[in-house]
Amino acid sequence: MPANSPPQRPRDATAALVLADGTVFWGHGVGATGRAVGEVCFNTSMTGYQEIVTDPSYAGQIISFTFPHIGNVGANPEDIETRDAACRGVVLRASVTEPSNWRATRHLHDWLQSQDVVGISGLDTRSLARRIRDAGAPHGVVLHDPQQRFDLEDARAAAAEWPGLAGMDLAAEVTTRQLYTWNETPWTPRHGYGTQHAPGYRVVAIDYGAKRNILRELAGAGCHVTVVPASATPEEILRHEPDGVFLSNGPGDPAATGAYAVPAVRALLERGTPVFGICLGHQILALALGARTEKMHLGHRGANHPVKDLKTGKVEITSQNHGFKVLPESLPGNVEASHVSLFDGSNEGLRVTDGPAFSVQYHPEASPGPHDSHYLFRRFMDLIDAHR
Repeated sequence: MPANSPPQRPRDATAALVLADGTVFWGHGVGATGRAVGEVCFNTSMTGYQEIVTDPSYAGQIISFTFPHIGNVGANPEDIETRDAACRGVVLRASVTEPSNWRATRHLHDWLQSQDVVGISGLDTRSLARRIRDAGAPHGVVLHDPQQRFDLEDARAAAAEWPGLAGMDLAAEVTTRQLYTWNETPWTPRHGYGTQHAPGYRVVAIDYGAKRNILRELAGAGCHVTVVPASATPEEILRHEPDGVFLSNGPGDPAATGAYAVPAVRALLERGTPVFGICLGHQILALALGARTEKMHLGHRGANHPVKDLKTGKVEITSQNHGFKVLPESLPGNVEASHVSLFDGSNEGLRVTDGPAFSVQYHPEASPGPHDSHYLFRRFMDLIDAHR
């Protein structure tokens, strides 16, 4: 499809995806009407679309699902990671079918409308994924108008003018505005979510865009969890007398968020407080230790990413969502790479050799995704026990 030469609009098209170079994909509108601009990325997960759409790490992004049948199990109020959707829009291969699952309470189309998420279905997501794989994640605009009023040139210009994620501090947009505590534990088939009544650890979670299931895993591991905003100072964190501090996932450029987050984490490290970071929290920890980060060609997004533990040789299948990476060659002498991606060899974890701190690039809470990495929450508790 030549750039700047959009194909003729099908008569029944009610939506379009317009890329910054003028490429147009036509389809049918899903969810909210209007338009959304952002970075177009693809996710390879086969399940968990509600969790993905509400993952704050997707702030600023339009998600193209490579799995064709999105929406077939409907939507429900339990499988969400934040109160409101974080992504800008969604791109689907097949039209959304009627839900077929005992937990479903509404149609995905209706739920996306309630979340104000603009979507498009019916386009060739394989072609789009190949384009992203080869050329990197483009800027784009999703348009949805049942009246078929499309200004393609205006949409192309909006995509081209969008500044992109490099240098963008999105954690400030998705973080909690006020402190709160958390005691809900993970979901089980017979009982749903539980409650932690007898915590043995005090953990402060710094919210750069935390998912609810991460907090549930911490509570399930025996923690009384206090969640603080991304901008919390060392004094505000330490007044809760934490046994350990958790650095959450989140969106945007870690260097931009690090302008205020890195000094706080560095102060915690100097004090000897046990620290565990994931995703953006992994990158923030690396920056606090003196390492560097950079934007990736297309990032890692899905629930089927193989990661190797360099100490044990064990391979974990992991859930991931990140567009930046830590440069392993920039790690200082007292920090070692602990995990590596078997997709592209990029860094997936680090460990401080002379202090109680470690982190991973992926999402061990498995929401969505496999459970291979749940052990990391226990490892955090063991680290706390060793430094009490």
